[in-house]
Amino acid sequence: MSEFAQATSRRIKIDIPEAIGQQLILQWGNLSQRAKEALAIEVYRSGSLASAQIQSLLNLSSRWEVEEFFKNSQAYLDYTESDLEQDRQTLNNLLSGRNNLEN
Repeated sequence: MSEFAQATSRRIKIDIPEAIGQQLILQWGNLSQRAKEALAIEVYRSGSLASAQIQSLLNLSSRWEVEEFFKNSQAYLDYTESDLEQDRQTLNNLLSGRNNLEN
């Protein structure tokens, strides 16, 4: 059981018109699962939950299943070129510090 898994769960009810519900069931099948997936995408994109929490929310068995879910859902984090450059600089600093320790 992951560190985010809980023994209890919370039920959330959404009321929609019956005709729309029937149409969506015909198109999507399990509306409850689709609603959980939509929620997972939005809370991940907003940074509200980490991927390990999404794994627990969707009952996925591995980190790789989570990554596949994100890819298939086009759920990407807001990661800018500036973020990438900052991460590169951090990595360079860490690597140069490690090289200095080895010498």
